[in-house]
Amino acid sequence: MEHPIGQYCIVRTESAGVFAAVVDQVEGDVVKLSHSRRLWYWRGAASLSELATRGTSRPSECKFPASVPSMVIRDWIELIPVSEEAKASIAAVPVWTA
Repeated sequence: MEHPIGQYCIVRTESAGVFAAVVDQVEGDVVKLSHSRRLWYWRGAASLSELATRGTSRPSECKFPASVPSMVIRDWIELIPVSEEAKASIAAVPVWTA
């Protein structure tokens, strides 16, 4: 199976949460990401698959912190390629801070 290297994806992990990011490298259970934004809480999409294909219909109700330039994550479960429509929707969510 080929990994979506260079593509903007939603990455679901075993215990670190969910991220929207560019997949730079995959080595076994380790994935290296860039332009990574944690998807802490979302509304307006029934699943991560819908979020990846259609985006969110309720961006003001989502909680996505600011992106980070790069990160390495272990124990990834899913890499879901994100459509251009969904990417724009994710980018439109205001940065959430506590």
